[in-house]
Formats: sequence, C-alpha cells, structure tokens
Amino acid sequence: MKKVLTYGTFDLLHWGHIELLRRAKEMGDYLVVGLSTDAFNRIKHKEAYHSYQHRKLILEAIRYVDEVIPEENWDQKIDDVKNNQIDVFVMGDDWLGEFDFLKPYCEVVYLPRTDGISTTQIKDDLS
Repeated sequence: MKKVLTYGTFDLLHWGHIELLRRAKEMGDYLVVGLSTDAFNRIKHKEAYHSYQHRKLILEAIRYVDEVIPEENWDQKIDDVKNNQIDVFVMGDDWLGEFDFLKPYCEVVYLPRTDGISTTQIKDDLS
C-alpha cells in the first residue's frame, strides 16, 4: 500500500482544499492529513475560525482522507513520515523547497495551488 502525507490548517474549508486532497490521494492508496492543532496555530501566529476538533471532524468526512493526525510542531515531520510509513509527502507549491529535507525518507511533491481560491481571499472578502 502506498501512503501519502500532507499537512495544513484546513480552516474555512473550500474547493481548493478539496482539490489538494483529491490530487494527494491520487498519488497513493492511503492519505494521512497532519492537521495543525490550535496550540500550533498560535505558535504560527495563525488563528483558525474552527477548533481543531471541528476541523478534524470535517476532514474525516471527506472521502479522500483516510486518517487525520495532529500537527503539534515544526519538527515532527520526519518522525511522522517514519512512524506512518509514508511513501509520498505532498504540499502546495507555495511551500516549494521547504520540505526537501524529507527526500531521504520519502518522495516529496509540491502541487500547484488551485487558482482563484484561498482562505486568505475568503477572509478578506468577508472583512
């Protein structure tokens, strides 16, 4: 079984998130999503509208997602790849090169972002 891992906050879930999850799932048989906890979001100076538990519930309802794990800090990625036997690590290309340190452990793929949608855009439009 080929396992894929991606990370994110996935707040104010939109079709761009769904496209990322769909494309990530197409790269393997089993998709693990590392979901930023509320405490980690505070460290990143991000504030999510929905709590970790609610974002986790939403992600678990999406057919492309097989498992959701907590992302609690920047340094856990190598351990997550090893402990979950990940074959492919996937992120949006706005992170290009940032996760190349994982290449000794798994394939690293940066997917193009979905044009025309972002959480930042939604927040700006609602302001």
